[in-house]
Amino acid sequence: MSKVQYELTPVTEKPLRKYRKGSKYDGILDQFTESKNPLVSISIGDVDANYIRTQLNKRIDKRKLTTVEVSVVNGVCYLEKP
Repeated sequence: MSKVQYELTPVTEKPLRKYRKGSKYDGILDQFTESKNPLVSISIGDVDANYIRTQLNKRIDKRKLTTVEVSVVNGVCYLEKP
């Protein structure tokens, strides 16, 4: 059996876990709701349109937005004000 190198360091307390407030998708929703455009398409680099729709729908539900709908047509994600 080989020996493992390690070091024990005494601490007085554990740090608090840091939570992210909001989501990186909130900016997209904020910009869309403030714009006058009733329909826009969204693309985010190599991210799949269905994944974008899922994440945006989660944020819409969490924020209880009733003025925004997300859909995917032919591999393109759209935001719409109904």
